[in-house]
Amino acid sequence: MPWELNSDRPIYIQLVEQIALMIFSGVYPLGSKLPSVRDMAKEAAVNPNTMQKALVKLEEDGLIITHRTSGRSITEDAHMLEVAKNRLAQEQISEFLGKMQKLGFDPKEILRVIQNMVKEMKK
Repeated sequence: MPWELNSDRPIYIQLVEQIALMIFSGVYPLGSKLPSVRDMAKEAAVNPNTMQKALVKLEEDGLIITHRTSGRSITEDAHMLEVAKNRLAQEQISEFLGKMQKLGFDPKEILRVIQNMVKEMKK
């Protein structure tokens, strides 16, 4: 999965989001070992300190576990993963709804747009 980083927001926040997406999508399965901070930083073309900051945030969120002698791994707690996944979905939906309201859409119009897009996805 290629790293897509923009200069419009802090890099470590973008790293947190992208690593979380990799966890949610199964790129990094439950219980799997993560590459080293240096390897991940090199792959993402960021400073290792920036990657470290992102990984600490993911650990605070409960998605990553640090083992003293063997690096980091993804949590094995499927419930924790589901909670975090739902929290991220709600954040994304809230942001989307805010933008739609700024565009002048009312709730019924927003639902209609979403329903039409879901129908298109099924084709």
